[in-house]
Amino acid sequence: MVDTANSKAATPKTVKPAPKGDSLMESVKTIIMALSIALFLRIFLFQPFNIPSESMRPGLLVGDYLWTSKWDYGYSNASIPFSPPILNGRVMGKAPERGDVVVFKLPSDPRQDYIKRLIGMPGDRIQVVGGQVILNGTPVKQEMLEPETITEQNGNVRTATRFRETLPNGKSYVTYDFETNGMFDDTQVFVVPEGHYFMMGDNRDNSTDSRADPILQSGVGFVPAENLVGRGRIVLLSFDETTRFYLPWTWFTGLRWDRLAVPIR
Repeated sequence: MVDTANSKAATPKTVKPAPKGDSLMESVKTIIMALSIALFLRIFLFQPFNIPSESMRPGLLVGDYLWTSKWDYGYSNASIPFSPPILNGRVMGKAPERGDVVVFKLPSDPRQDYIKRLIGMPGDRIQVVGGQVILNGTPVKQEMLEPETITEQNGNVRTATRFRETLPNGKSYVTYDFETNGMFDDTQVFVVPEGHYFMMGDNRDNSTDSRADPILQSGVGFVPAENLVGRGRIVLLSFDETTRFYLPWTWFTGLRWDRLAVPIR
């Protein structure tokens, strides 16, 4: 006699595959959700950047990959990818602090992102005399440090005079000086307009910034508040000049291990 119950239990059930249309829709929904989350994070929280030039050395090096926080100064069109003109001014705007390392859209070409240190606030009078910043008639404190020999991005080996510069609010950082009579070591007096900021690179002889006329010298000029993207917060990773992304082993040999998760000051 055949056990009918056991015979039925042993019979495998046929599972029908999901219709191809349903599977495709689920994939599309997943992609849209992932892109939406990434866009939200990029607009409102963090945005990644990499350092392509020597202008913020020694604090930031070519090959640094960093996070910029978006909430510090509020949000503007500059906060949104491709900067669509949908906002008027800044939303939830907050004033940056003197000495912040700021990512901003270049006023003469908003397609370009620049990173510099904020030196001048609205209404300030800024001048550079003999390489020293004069802020509202008072020289910014400078302390000379031991010189440092470095290899630049182009392979040149140079010795930099280093200064620790301290702003009136106590913000302190190290600057480089390579020339005693550099192009921007002696400037006119700049009066920062309302709603604008004055930016400078820490590598004072190798930085095109607010000291340079945006028309005559392809400089930055005064930076409108609406152009601020965010505040530089932390260097996540950094790769030296030997790194080649088509050679995976150099991702490790060229990694600057001492610059992992370094706060930006």
